[in-house]
Amino acid sequence: MTSQIGKIDAEFFAQHLSPNLGADDDAVTVGPQYGVDFGVLSIGGQRLVVSADPVSVNPGVGIERAGRLALHSVLSDVAVSGVPPSFLSITLVLPASARDDTIAALWDAMATECERLGVSVVTGHTARQDVSFPWIGGATAMGVGDPAEIVRPDGATAGDTVLMTHSPGAEVAGLFAALFGDHLDVADDTVERADARLEDTTVVGDACAAASAPVTAMHDATECGIQGALVELATAAGVSISVSSDAVPVPEDVSAVCADLGLDPWQVSSRGTLLVTVPEAHADTAMAALDARNTPVAAIGTVSEGSGVTVDGTQVVHPGSDPAWTVFSALQRDAAARSP
Repeated sequence: MTSQIGKIDAEFFAQHLSPNLGADDDAVTVGPQYGVDFGVLSIGGQRLVVSADPVSVNPGVGIERAGRLALHSVLSDVAVSGVPPSFLSITLVLPASARDDTIAALWDAMATECERLGVSVVTGHTARQDVSFPWIGGATAMGVGDPAEIVRPDGATAGDTVLMTHSPGAEVAGLFAALFGDHLDVADDTVERADARLEDTTVVGDACAAASAPVTAMHDATECGIQGALVELATAAGVSISVSSDAVPVPEDVSAVCADLGLDPWQVSSRGTLLVTVPEAHADTAMAALDARNTPVAAIGTVSEGSGVTVDGTQVVHPGSDPAWTVFSALQRDAAARSP
């Protein structure tokens, strides 16, 4: 038996989880699938899009900022359905040492952002226990839409263009710069630029904008980065995706931070980097919608019949586990050892 930090692998999911999903119900129109961000329920003439995620809060980036980032992490998985998130159920299990003012500041930041996004909190649970940051609970996000609005996760089709917003590795570079900037052997201005990228680690607005075009699938490049996300998109739809590395921008600050830590930007979490498949004839429309939000976007590849993902003609596989987890743990231990 093996164990690793991060999501369980596809083989374990297929063997133990996929065959055991409780009662069958025709209302479940999109159920649990490996690498798929959301599920869909058919209720009357509408669809309820649902996603579930852990709540991760890193106070080292600032408690209010950490709250906003945690919220967007949860809401993004509904947004990639093309339906805006509108409801939230959230459980916060905070460390016993968490002060009242810390909890209040965290909640105020999350609630203010919910109000800005039009998201209502419908239920939840808040408590202190013998736990520690960053993993302090879980949440379920929901959105309600018409069937025609749903962008299915398995919709990528031969002939589509593959679009990518932002860059690979941006989330990990930003998080590590914010938490461990003093431990990085890179220039201070590089750390600052990478840190600033944390503000872009959401796809809520971008996914809703892209869905104004007839996109066929969308996916947030979280654990295992764009390499893992591309494989998940191709696998879900039963298609082949070909990507040109020259078309994939990696900013100097992201490249520098990842190189200093021995990480491949393509294989580490980059929440906020949205992958979109769209018919070639409508690619410009989707790109224009994203450009109107000042979101950087590039056409990086194409979808064809077949299976798997190739980069510059060479087949790549799912990384399996995100190497950033191991580096994060090592940096945490190093930071603790240096603390007075």
